[in-house]
Amino acid sequence: MDAIALLIAATLNAGTVLALAGLGLLINERAGVVNLGAEGMMLVAAIAGFATAVGTGSTLLGLGAGLLAGALLAALFGWLVIWLNTNQYATGLALSLFGAGFSAFVGQRFTQERLSAPPRLEIPGLADIPLLGPALFRHHAMVYLAVAATLALAWWLTRSRAGLVLRAVGESPESAHALGYPVRRIRLAAVVAGGALCGLAGAHVSTVYTPLWVEGMIAGKGWIALALTTFATWRPLRVLLGAWLFGGVTMLQFHLQGEGVQIASQWLSMLPYLATIVVLALISRNPAWIKANMPASLGKPFHPSA
Repeated sequence: MDAIALLIAATLNAGTVLALAGLGLLINERAGVVNLGAEGMMLVAAIAGFATAVGTGSTLLGLGAGLLAGALLAALFGWLVIWLNTNQYATGLALSLFGAGFSAFVGQRFTQERLSAPPRLEIPGLADIPLLGPALFRHHAMVYLAVAATLALAWWLTRSRAGLVLRAVGESPESAHALGYPVRRIRLAAVVAGGALCGLAGAHVSTVYTPLWVEGMIAGKGWIALALTTFATWRPLRVLLGAWLFGGVTMLQFHLQGEGVQIASQWLSMLPYLATIVVLALISRNPAWIKANMPASLGKPFHPSA
C-alpha cells in the first residue's frame, strides 16, 4: 500500500510540470500559434528560477523569475511571428536551440549549488487518510495549482467572453478581424500567457521538483508537453489527465527498479518518449479526427488587410 501511495504521489508530481507547460501551449494553439520553443523557454526559466532562488533564498521568487523569463521569451517569439511574420516552426526551433545554449552557459556557475527541499502542503483532515492521504494530499502547492489552473482554463475557454474570442481568433482570424477584434494583439497576449506557464513549469523543475541545476535538466519535457496538446485534442482537462499519464510512465521506471525488476535502466528511461511516439502514431492514424478538433488557423499567419 505504501508503494502504491508513493507511486501515485510521484505521478502527480511528475505530471505537474507537463500539465503547466501543456496548458501554456494549449493557450497558444487555441489562438492559432504553434510554439516549438517550449523546451528552450523552460530551460531558460529553470536557470532563471534557480539562480533567483539561490540568490534570495526564496522559492516563491524563483518561481516568479521563471514565469517572467518564460513570458519575456514568449513575447520575443510573438513579436517575430505575429508582427514580423517569420515562420512559426523555424522561429520556435530557433528559440529551443537558443534556450538550450543560453541556459548551459549561464548555469555553469550554479552546478554546485543546492536548494533545500521546499515544504509540502498537507491538507488538514485529509492528509492522514490511509493510502489517499500520502498519495493525494501531501504535495507542494504547485501540484494543486496545476489542477486549479486546469479547471479555471476549461471554464474560461467555454464560459467567458474573452475565452470565446480567443477560440474565434484560433478558428477564423479573418472573421474576428472583420468584427473589430485586434487579432494580432490577442494572439500576442495568448503567446505571452502561454510562455509564462511554460516558464513556471521550467522554474518548478529546478526549484521544487529537483531543487538543483543540471544542464539540459528539462530533458525533453517541453516536447512531450507539445505532443500532449494534440493527444488531449486541445482540451484542458485532457491535458491534465494526459500529463498524469505521462508522469506515471516516467515514474514507473523508478518504481520497477525499486521492486528489483531486471530491466536495463536505459530501456526504462526510454519509456516516456516511447509512450509519446506510440500515442502520436495512434492519433495520426485518424487525421479526420484531429482536423475536427484542431483550431482551423493553427500555424497559419494572419495579415490584416486594414
